[in-house]
Amino acid sequence: MKRRSFIAASGALIATPSILHAQGTWAATRPIRFIVPWPPAGTTDILARMIAPALQEALGQNVIIENRAGAAGLIGTEAIVRADADGHAFGFIISTHAANAHLVKNHPFDAVRDITPVIHVANVHNILSINNNLPPRTVQELITWGRTNPLAFASSGTGTSTHISGEMFRLATGLTMTHVPYRGGGPALTDLMAGNVPIMFANATSALPHVRGGRIRALGVTAAQRLPFLPEAPTIAEAAIPGYQIAEWYGIVGPRGMLPAAAQRLNTVIGGIITAPEMRAPERRDWRHHHRAGDAPEAARFRGGGCRRNGAKFRNADRQ
Repeated sequence: MKRRSFIAASGALIATPSILHAQGTWAATRPIRFIVPWPPAGTTDILARMIAPALQEALGQNVIIENRAGAAGLIGTEAIVRADADGHAFGFIISTHAANAHLVKNHPFDAVRDITPVIHVANVHNILSINNNLPPRTVQELITWGRTNPLAFASSGTGTSTHISGEMFRLATGLTMTHVPYRGGGPALTDLMAGNVPIMFANATSALPHVRGGRIRALGVTAAQRLPFLPEAPTIAEAAIPGYQIAEWYGIVGPRGMLPAAAQRLNTVIGGIITAPEMRAPERRDWRHHHRAGDAPEAARFRGGGCRRNGAKFRNADRQ
């Protein structure tokens, strides 16, 4: 079945300006629920655990990370949507949130109206990662090898950028590739390292420690330019497929009707955390293109850039 674009949903999620007009101040009065709709060890979980300690210090309350995995992030996102709107519960969404709105029958909530955007945290690119026991050492060698060896590729779930990356690679190369979706990036990487799946277009944040540790090999990256923390890995575009580029966006949202003062306070605090020098250092993570929720010019650029490109690529992959 052909699927409609998820661009309208994804753009509206980030561009909503209402939280910028909060009046008064807000202070947390009990422990904070930071909901992660994916299992431990994946990119979303890693980002949450990087933010949580400083957030806890700033708010003066414990920040409890809740991993609510399943259904390509839908279970955890529904937990965010159904939470109290007083500022004590919020969580991550990623590009898949917008895809789910169009791919899931009987979607249990409105992907745009039932959330309050807090902040766009990052865009993260993927690393074409391969099990160490396979012979290819370059992207072109993988393509050549794949002509006579049908490939399976792992993903962190249907509709994620790790899925889209594999589908677009398959379409561009004409290779026979089978998609193997997991309940998150952590379990997928575990099977990649074990040799249960041969390749994965893994989020850079979760794949990088394993690449540096020699547990998997990086053949290329899905960014337009080489990543500063992995300069030895060429872009897939320069190595084999001109124009190939994919990233996944990560944002923090609360439930519909979240107190404006709470959303504003969280926007300010988390914005300060993710722009701190130690968080933006290239060797730490890929904190690219972050902006604050409700910044209309920046949100428009974001919506018109990588998110639109990924939406077109997802539609093309779904049709073929």
